[in-house]
Amino acid sequence: MDWDKLRIFHAVADAGSLTHAGEVLHLSQSAVSRQMRALEEALNTTLFHRHARGLILTEQGELLFDATTAIKRRLDTAVARIRDSEEEVFGDLRVTTTTAFGSLWLAPRLPKLYARYPDLKIDLMLEERVLDLPMREADVAIRMKEPSQADLIRRRLMSVRMRLYATPDYIAQSGAPETLQDLSRHRLICQNPNTIQVFAGARLVQELLATGIPSLLTVNNYFGVLQTVLANLGIGVLPDYVTEMSDNLVRILPDVESNEVPVFLAYPEELRHSKRIAAFRDFVMEEIAEHRKNQRKHGLA
Repeated sequence: MDWDKLRIFHAVADAGSLTHAGEVLHLSQSAVSRQMRALEEALNTTLFHRHARGLILTEQGELLFDATTAIKRRLDTAVARIRDSEEEVFGDLRVTTTTAFGSLWLAPRLPKLYARYPDLKIDLMLEERVLDLPMREADVAIRMKEPSQADLIRRRLMSVRMRLYATPDYIAQSGAPETLQDLSRHRLICQNPNTIQVFAGARLVQELLATGIPSLLTVNNYFGVLQTVLANLGIGVLPDYVTEMSDNLVRILPDVESNEVPVFLAYPEELRHSKRIAAFRDFVMEEIAEHRKNQRKHGLA
């Protein structure tokens, strides 16, 4: 089998377009098209259904794409191990975490990491779906629960609680509730309890809604909740680490909070000797220590 044709096939299947695959591979569309025709002829099958809006894999194409995906993951692992045999920290690092934690806590700290290791190439993947680390969908994850897979190295980083916050301007305009029943005179901003999120956060929202709050705004991630709270739209349910991101938040009803949510860093055992992973892990641990120090300083711990 011609490995070069398989490499081009994988790029086409991944992009769903000859043109986009050509841009990734630095080849012309006609060159990519010729390679795909040659591969289909060699296999005596059709790999793509061709439509005006792009290419769709046939059943035979899906089988081949599964195989090339597995090959690519193995090659990525081999390349990572080879590169990590060097003394310097460089290369690609795919980090996955939730939208809120990644955008509100991790992203603002990344300039420090890049200043220390300018040759790193970080791919920050923010989504609520848990990516499969052993299958190399990502290199390292920061998750809001302990990973269940046995072939992962994991380390507990910190704990998070969901609490109620509003801005001083909102409080000056609408007043601050003193009891849970007082929330009925305010708009609650939160994640929809049916969306993917930590159980503790969803449970707190359900308990608050049970008090009969008439006005509600739901957003599918905490980053959006924070922005609407800062726009003075109401009282928001937010993770406690956001107080470090904004001085313009006041905690509402200090006795109301979710159960503790553990935060774990995890990566595959096969990457235990990766210098990129070690550099990222140590950096996050340092930032966690600084985060705790700031919380104690402001009486938030």
